[in-house]
Amino acid sequence: MHQEGKYKKLFNDFSKLNVLIIGDVMVDSYLWGKVERISPEAPIPIVALRKRENRMGGAANVAMNIRSLGANPILCSVIGTDEKGDQFLELLRKEKITGDGIVRSNKRITTTKFRIFGNSFQMLRVDEEIENDLVQGDFLTLIRVIDQILAQVKVDCIVFQDYDKGVITQKLISEVVKRALAAKIPVAVDPKKKNFMAYRQVTLFKPNLKEMREGLNLDYDLYDEQSVISAAQQVREKLDCTYVLTTMSDKGVLMSLAGDTKQENIFIPAHMRMISDVSGAGDTVISVASLCLALKCSPKEIAGISNLAGGLVCEEVGVVPINKEKLLMEVTDLL
Repeated sequence: MHQEGKYKKLFNDFSKLNVLIIGDVMVDSYLWGKVERISPEAPIPIVALRKRENRMGGAANVAMNIRSLGANPILCSVIGTDEKGDQFLELLRKEKITGDGIVRSNKRITTTKFRIFGNSFQMLRVDEEIENDLVQGDFLTLIRVIDQILAQVKVDCIVFQDYDKGVITQKLISEVVKRALAAKIPVAVDPKKKNFMAYRQVTLFKPNLKEMREGLNLDYDLYDEQSVISAAQQVREKLDCTYVLTTMSDKGVLMSLAGDTKQENIFIPAHMRMISDVSGAGDTVISVASLCLALKCSPKEIAGISNLAGGLVCEEVGVVPINKEKLLMEVTDLL
């Protein structure tokens, strides 16, 4: 089968997949206004509010990307019993994404990031959140919900989307990975600092350079390809995972895996683009990588397609899910 037909079939096959996404969800609340004067109370601008908009953020953006690619996302998280939690569930309903995996807790608030824009420039961000680990009761409820989903649905891949907000704990990771290994379900991870070394025996681990540096407690920056290769090898050996896919910002991505005799490294450079906004690129990369992983693509294909997807969303302003048709066109032309 020639390349175009091969990738077309791959993208069509996305629609057969169910992806379980576990992680910290949030409401991205945008407030837009006009600035025409300075406050008499302090040397700060006054934003006259013109428009408000709520969007789903965090792990929910991975769900949006998975759905944009044609697959079925099942989102598992814990939110508050507050007004923002109501708004989050309403956003899920509007996007036609199931809320069956969402647990509501009166011990937490729903993470909300308020971004205030004046004259089209972001002037301030206010975060409302609890970063503590889940209390035991909420943890047990979440595990029970995950078990119900695994019993009722054929899950093709599990994604951990970690933002260090407390939903993903070391205990949750080990319990879910244990179930995934028993059921032979691949697990893809977008890590943060706190649980970095807890993701043992996952299939694909996707840190960026900052996360890699912090996770390994390195006191030097990962500037060149050789230092990234060495760090990726450390991670792969310590976590006993199959693939480490390191995103290297404007340099591209590096896929590291065990070769026949030594570590194999596949470097895919970034393509030249007009970058508007890097927000949400990591969410897109893990979404595409998880679907390719579920369909048993080669390591080079997983890295290549994910790299293109991450670059594409950087051309858009704000956090937006990937456009499937645009991505297919690029994959066909460039890979």
